[in-house]
This record gives sequence, structure tokens and C-alpha cells, in this order.
Amino acid sequence: MTEKHLSSQFDSDLNNVSSLLMAMGGLVETQIQRAISALASFSVTEINDVLDTESRVDQMEVEIDRALTTVVARRQPAARDLRLLLAISKITTNLERTGDEAYKIGKRVKSLVESGEARQMPIGDLRVASDLAAELIHRALDAFARLDVVAAISIYKEDDLIDREFKGFTRKLATYMMEDPRTISSSLDLLFIAKAIERIGDHAKNISEFIIYIVHGTDVRHSKLREIEELAQAHGN
Repeated sequence: MTEKHLSSQFDSDLNNVSSLLMAMGGLVETQIQRAISALASFSVTEINDVLDTESRVDQMEVEIDRALTTVVARRQPAARDLRLLLAISKITTNLERTGDEAYKIGKRVKSLVESGEARQMPIGDLRVASDLAAELIHRALDAFARLDVVAAISIYKEDDLIDREFKGFTRKLATYMMEDPRTISSSLDLLFIAKAIERIGDHAKNISEFIIYIVHGTDVRHSKLREIEELAQAHGN
């Protein structure tokens, strides 16, 4: 995914760090998928799988940070290589936080199951947003593997869809609670689940911004979509 260097060991170090990141991403993807499945099936086994995966995700974050520190200390990278390593550090943080959100979903689903009210709540209304969030994380990792700016921009755009789903769902929950105050506790669990899904979309968007940073060397975290598209066009993307 990067240009060849005079030092084959440097290439090996960069590829190793990138591989660790993709492995962590695959683990987080699995965690999200299990969380979404648990939300639909109320499976205690899947809930426990989601919760148990959290420690492994945290461990992989530490492994990647250690590997990054070693590469920087030994190779003293410059220009694009340094951007790549800095971006990997930021992407790793976003993946760890994505895992945290999946963990939160698992905890709230467990609370719903234990309350006995899970099947009376409008959980199916979260399906569109949850599936989209999982898809965006998958596409973000794929875009990173290919350093695909066009794909990164498309992810940036689609995060708005999750935001709209979240706002619509919160309005529906507010109505639900007003009509039946007995559902307030379970509705709050669902609200936290919806927020976790929305945050997963945000992390996919953040990852897409760092892909653009790697390729073009421009920090677009506080840029408007139009400005990002103009930047990509100026560089032929």
C-alpha cells in the first residue's frame, strides 16, 4: 500500500503495522456484527461474545501503538511515511472507540433482555442505521487498504444518513415514552444503543478523513464536504 523504500526492512515494518491495523479492524467488524445480531435475536451467547471481545480489541490497540513507536524510533520516517504512521495511530484510536460502542450496545441489549421488555420495544427500527454503520466501517477499512480517496469521500457523505436515522428514532422514542411511561427505562436503553450506532458512523467518517490525509497530506477534519471534493479533484481523484 506504500511505495517501495531502499530499506526492505522499512517496507516490512510498514506492512506489519498496516496488517495489525487491518486485523484489529476485522475484529472490531466482527464485534459490531455480533452486537447487531444480538440486538435482533436477544441471544445471550452473542451478547457475551461482544463483551468478551472488548479486551482483545484493547490489547491490539496497545500492540499497534508499540509497533508504531518502534518504527518511528528505528526508521525516523519523513513525509508520506510519517503521515501514514500518524494516520494509523489515529485510525487505531477510532477503531478502539468503535469497539467501545459495540460493547455499549451489548451491555444495553443485555439490560433489555434482563428486564423482560426487549420484545415489546421498537428495536427493528434500528436495523437500517445499524446495518449502515457496520457497512461504513467495513468500507472504511477497505478504503484504507487501497488508499482510495473516492471511497473515503463516499463514506464521508453517507454518515449523514445515519445521523438522520438517529434523529428520527429519538423522536419516535420520545413519543413512545410519553404514551407509556412504563417504557422509559427500556426506551433509555434503546436511546443509548441508537447513540452508539450513530457514533460508529462517526468513527467511519473519521477514518475516511485520515485516508485523505495519508494520500494528499491535508487535514480535512474540520473541512466542508465541498472543500474535500475540490481537494480530491485538484489531485485527480
